[in-house]
Amino acid sequence: MQELKKYMAEYTDKVGNRYKWGVKVMEKEFNVTGTCIPEMHYMVDISNKLDKVFRLIEKGKYFVINRPRQYGKTTTLFLLNRELKKDNNYLPIKISFEAIDSETYNEMKSFLKSVMTQIINYFKFSKEKNMVEFIRKYNNKVNKMDEFSEFITDLVEYAEKKVVFIIDEVDKSSNNQLFLDFLGMLRNKYLLRNEGMDITFHSVILAGVHDVKSLKIKIRPDEEHKYNSPWNIASDFDVDMSFSKEEIGTMLDDYVKNKGVVLDKEYFSERLHFYTSGYPFLVSKLCKIMDEKIMSEGDLKWKKEYMDMAVKKLLNDDNTNFQSLIKNIENNRELYDFVRNIVLDGEDITYVKSDEIVNLGTLYGILKEENGNCKINNKIYEQLIYNHMMMKVIRNNEYAEISKYNYKSKFIKEDGSLDVKKVLIKFQEFMKHEYSRKRESFLEADGRLLFLAFISPIVNGTGFAFKEVQGGEEKRFDIVITYNKKMYILELKRWQGEEYHKKGLVQLGEYLDQYSLHRGYLLIFDLRKLKGEAGKVDEVRVKIGDREKNIVEVYC
Repeated sequence: MQELKKYMAEYTDKVGNRYKWGVKVMEKEFNVTGTCIPEMHYMVDISNKLDKVFRLIEKGKYFVINRPRQYGKTTTLFLLNRELKKDNNYLPIKISFEAIDSETYNEMKSFLKSVMTQIINYFKFSKEKNMVEFIRKYNNKVNKMDEFSEFITDLVEYAEKKVVFIIDEVDKSSNNQLFLDFLGMLRNKYLLRNEGMDITFHSVILAGVHDVKSLKIKIRPDEEHKYNSPWNIASDFDVDMSFSKEEIGTMLDDYVKNKGVVLDKEYFSERLHFYTSGYPFLVSKLCKIMDEKIMSEGDLKWKKEYMDMAVKKLLNDDNTNFQSLIKNIENNRELYDFVRNIVLDGEDITYVKSDEIVNLGTLYGILKEENGNCKINNKIYEQLIYNHMMMKVIRNNEYAEISKYNYKSKFIKEDGSLDVKKVLIKFQEFMKHEYSRKRESFLEADGRLLFLAFISPIVNGTGFAFKEVQGGEEKRFDIVITYNKKMYILELKRWQGEEYHKKGLVQLGEYLDQYSLHRGYLLIFDLRKLKGEAGKVDEVRVKIGDREKNIVEVYC
């Protein structure tokens, strides 16, 4: 008996392989493409989110799950569909409009037939095999929208359950009249059902990037966009689909349990959320990088420095998510300029969802609301956008002289650490020789950007510079540099008087204290006409509680 129990038990060998019934269990992985499957992938526990969706379904609501690309919509629908199948009160039907080709939208008969074919295929792989034969009887009888309406009524009556209709990837259809007619038919049946005059789906869920209920649609090329979606019956979908720090921790628990890895869950949960703001794709991608590209084979421990290493690798990654983000910004000049004002100039812009550009930026996952203002969705996106815009500065011939000053080996100490003071002094020299005649006109708009362009090739390859914007009167730009496992904090600001300067020193000292650092750096763009101020290098001490911080000041 003991031998049998031992054979049946699940165990992990010394190198992390899991066995059950004496057979090696397929190893899970972090998934960043397509649907996440609990048996195949390390996943966040989103049961609390699913509970909120279930409450909408129980009430018979029609609603739209609209979130940016790779935000967990398809995985949520998969898990929802799976749970509904377990409940004998419900009959889910899940299809995707991604499977409908463009030509199919040219004719109503083809469109409806395609939808019915998907429904048949769905039931082929379910326990409700009887539904297949029932639906096939209608195959050649449904050519018009009112005939499809009758088909829905008959299907729901035959099922004798609460039928939940789930449609993924509705964006492909959102600018098509047939799609509008289809939504209009579902809307009409919903209203009649509530009056006791029709039988239809208990709940309908649409999923896509756009919020179909408030979609501006242009049916003909020469027509203006109009708010003419018939989906104004949809209930608000207020479920937060981003991952909290605690939810990220559940995925790390799953990882530790399955792979036997040792890690500081509190630290990695917090840092993953710090960099990603819980954007599902980014959370999984960073974990995947640490697991597959940083951790050595046979190693079963995540070191804390893996986090910054993963961020650096991710920012250098070329993936469809990043490509889509940059494309969406580049393809809309208004959006580009709007984002530039936030990322490069640190402007505080009020978040007004009804504004066309704010709404567009939110739909694409670029913008979010924070304390009433527009912010970039997460720090990874902010740095990615910053790097992209910075490259335009580097490519501009006007700044070609940078390369004469920022040769990397000049700034690396014997122990491999970065000599930030020397970097700042060399940048000061660069500004004096290259921009002395146009300092005032240039510095206000582009000085900070130029410094990032200056330091980028110095730290690239061994570290990265991460920008933190602090709003308020001073528009402080804090730059956190990680280089060869060490951290350096710089503050960039324009001189605005002695009072602000003293206040800024204390703020920088407090920031250093958060990271237990004793030395910080302050680069000041000084437009005063006082002789000797520009070009000055100083070192001051700031008292934070009972601790003293040293701050190197360099004036440009």
